[in-house]
Amino acid sequence: MASSEGNKLWGGRFVGNTDPIMEKFNASIAYDQRMWEADIKGSKAYVKALQKAGLVTQNEMEQILTGLDKVFDEWSKGEFKIKPGDEDIHTANERRLKEFIGDPAGKLHTGRSRNDQVATDTRLWLRDAINTLKELALPLIKCSLCSHHLTNVQLPNTHIPNYFPFHAVALSRDVERLEDIRKHVNVMPLGSGAIAGNPFNIDRELLRQELKFDSISINSMDATGQRDFVAEFLFWASMCLTHLSKMAEDLILYSTKEFSFITLTDAYSTGSSLMPQKKNADSLELIRSKAGRVFGRCAGFLMTLKGLPSTYNKDLQEDKEAMFDTYDTVHAVLQVATGVISTLKVNQPAMEGALSPDMLATDLAYHLVRKGMPFREAHSCAGKAVYIAESKNIHLSQITVEDLQTVSPLFDKDVSSVWDYNRSVEQYSAPGGTARSSVTSQIEHFRTWLQAQKQKP
Repeated sequence: MASSEGNKLWGGRFVGNTDPIMEKFNASIAYDQRMWEADIKGSKAYVKALQKAGLVTQNEMEQILTGLDKVFDEWSKGEFKIKPGDEDIHTANERRLKEFIGDPAGKLHTGRSRNDQVATDTRLWLRDAINTLKELALPLIKCSLCSHHLTNVQLPNTHIPNYFPFHAVALSRDVERLEDIRKHVNVMPLGSGAIAGNPFNIDRELLRQELKFDSISINSMDATGQRDFVAEFLFWASMCLTHLSKMAEDLILYSTKEFSFITLTDAYSTGSSLMPQKKNADSLELIRSKAGRVFGRCAGFLMTLKGLPSTYNKDLQEDKEAMFDTYDTVHAVLQVATGVISTLKVNQPAMEGALSPDMLATDLAYHLVRKGMPFREAHSCAGKAVYIAESKNIHLSQITVEDLQTVSPLFDKDVSSVWDYNRSVEQYSAPGGTARSSVTSQIEHFRTWLQAQKQKP
């Protein structure tokens, strides 16, 4: 009696059935079915290379291509039925192909291993995923530069006038890193077999062109056994969500009653089940929390990788759940963050009300520097002025010129110009600073950068 293992891609050597618990433990179809399109795309390219190598006839190739189109059609319509023996997406697609066209389906796997097949599928899937994430990140950068945010320069911290361009800078680095990772992803492993390559004179350059990879992997062992590109993607996501979590933390704080600097729209807020008056910034709190989720995926996968011997090991099956979950998380976060930033309202009066003259103590020191005093001495004098104000329980701006002259004779009536908040902001005119001219320059830089991004293939 033939063993049921004979129905598997690897079943010929085995006698008896796999333990059902092991069967479930080993299977990846529950999640790698997500790569169905990439798997079919890779198989269609591979059968063309088989035909060129004389391993399938023109007629067999056409049958396989037609059958794969039927499999594609079922998946795209949501009609594909996964069966108990479908261990993974490769097994499922080949099983269905055989049901459509019969024996010629058995030639499709000639010289190909699931090792190079899954590495190819993963790269094809991640390549498309990266393109999608970039398309979502660019609108977030664009809406961070909206004029209704940037006109409000009188925020109660000296760095805040640069606040939204600050996040645009970090996110632009994320986009550029993502582009670099895409280059690492876009290397084709197909034709590497299980470990030693392909013995049937397969034209890998034909495969590369068919699948639109930039280059071909150099070493067959490395091609099937490395997942650096997945680890890079997981780290990228960790870094990107670090930036967005920091932004979320700031905005959560600024949206509280105590600050009231910004107001989130109802579309990105929720209510309290107990306190009717409460408006929760749950969109931002969830963005902040998702960073921890992604960090865990990254750290967990690195722990999987660090103890593996050379070439493919089944441990690498852990890459896909980490990759898919991380992609889904970042995909959602980028869209919610864009919605929050593009719709939040800035409360200028509340920001102005939070201003206080003691914030300008450094400006008092700069005032003396402009009169020729060394900065270290000027800093000390400003500190003494702060002490006088605190001793008299008055604002720094209320100290008399006479009292200031006890600190330094360089103080005179023109010290009153120090207490102008707009002047304070405008003095930081060096590139990258808070002056309106500098902020405008930053905005123009990013508009040019965004335009260049759109023109990239």
